[in-house]
Amino acid sequence: MSELVPGGNVPLPGGALAVRVPGPFDVSALVTDDSGRVGGDGDFVFYNQPTAPGARLRGDTLTLDPAGLRAGATRVTVVVSAADPGAPLARLPLPTLHVTGPGGRPLARFVPPPPRQETVLLLAEVYRRGTGWKLRALGQGYADGLAGLARDFGVDVTEDEPAPAPPTARTPQPTARTAPPTARTPQPTARTAPPTARTPQPSPAPTSRRPSAPPPPADPDGFLALVNPARAAAGSPAVSLDARLVSAARGHAAAMAAAGRLGVEGPDGVSVHQRVTATGYRYLTVGEHLVSGPRTPAEFVTYCLGTDRTRRTLHDPAFTHTGLAYVQDARTGDVFWTALWARPCTPAGLARTEADVVGLTNRERARAGLPPLAPDPLLAAAARAHSVDMVARCFYSHTSPEGTQPWDRAAAAGSARRTIGENIACGQRSPAEVVEDWMNSPGHRANILKPAFTHIGVGFAGGGPSGTYWTQLFGA
Repeated sequence: MSELVPGGNVPLPGGALAVRVPGPFDVSALVTDDSGRVGGDGDFVFYNQPTAPGARLRGDTLTLDPAGLRAGATRVTVVVSAADPGAPLARLPLPTLHVTGPGGRPLARFVPPPPRQETVLLLAEVYRRGTGWKLRALGQGYADGLAGLARDFGVDVTEDEPAPAPPTARTPQPTARTAPPTARTPQPTARTAPPTARTPQPSPAPTSRRPSAPPPPADPDGFLALVNPARAAAGSPAVSLDARLVSAARGHAAAMAAAGRLGVEGPDGVSVHQRVTATGYRYLTVGEHLVSGPRTPAEFVTYCLGTDRTRRTLHDPAFTHTGLAYVQDARTGDVFWTALWARPCTPAGLARTEADVVGLTNRERARAGLPPLAPDPLLAAAARAHSVDMVARCFYSHTSPEGTQPWDRAAAAGSARRTIGENIACGQRSPAEVVEDWMNSPGHRANILKPAFTHIGVGFAGGGPSGTYWTQLFGA
């Protein structure tokens, strides 16, 4: 069974799936096509309309048969809200997603980040990829409830209704066609801020005081001799062991062995990415293999090369460092493995990563016939500071724990721009991936392609529960 993080995905077997969210929640689903558009009222499944072709809702369980969906359907988005309409999800237990396949075999589990003011959550989506189907964890919340969800799905919301629902339902009926959000991000924001002028307060890059790397550790297991030939065969450069990654891997393997289960987050509540940054290793990109079963490093590497998903990580040319550790569960004898892969964050590398996001964003604007956004150092300072803050304080929101909003952060950095918009994302491993996810979400795409915006700042930080945090700050 796969333990997913926001943005994580897993291939699905053929046959019907059971998607269950136990607890005081209403479960619903939206069925969309290749363009990400709902086709009409019949594409919305909720407790007052519990069936659609290929989908059936009974209590807290949604049963999906991808082969039985309506013609042209390629995606099903699973939505949860409080059974008590309008209640903040933060007052309830975390809405944990359990997915089982044919015969009741557990396939995946997803626990989203703790919500704050959100009342509706896009929990996951089942989507077609080629000839198969996959499950992707989302965790996107809406503080403005079903009205915010409805706007992203193109549902008309009238002024005198608290939510886009019929009188007997607590979930909206779609009345228009638009793409649902698919990014691992909350709803983007845009607002006009009063003009202001302040002394800029840019946040330093995460690597500005990075300690010197310790000398490479010995390799008693011969791990490099196993992985570097495989990387060379794929045309990727060799990696070297890093003592900090080895230490983080050892700590995470021990945590999994103590709990007797695999997971990105250990029973102590610390994620594998947080263990990496706690050692002083700051990264631009990171990957991991979390495995149980193999008895030797050779068996472990053979496993990693056995599927396309795990092989891509081992072969990824972006990585320069690695660390491996394994710990045996004394109760069961199972061996828990953690392999970490990373590229260190340098000032030049961080600037290049953020500039790549700007370049890819402007490429999308050019495709839409729009002028490019000019880099703005004040917006960039605010964007980077927000990404660093989300990592440091383990939150994921446009609103900081103190209640500050994007326009507040831009003004505090010294920006006098009157209109501010923000996109955030977490979990993506490259500039191309994060821009693609934003473009696949109508609200975030709207910010990127808003004609009125003239300037942009981008900030990236590695670490935190999800591994990577991205911020785009737009201004006009």
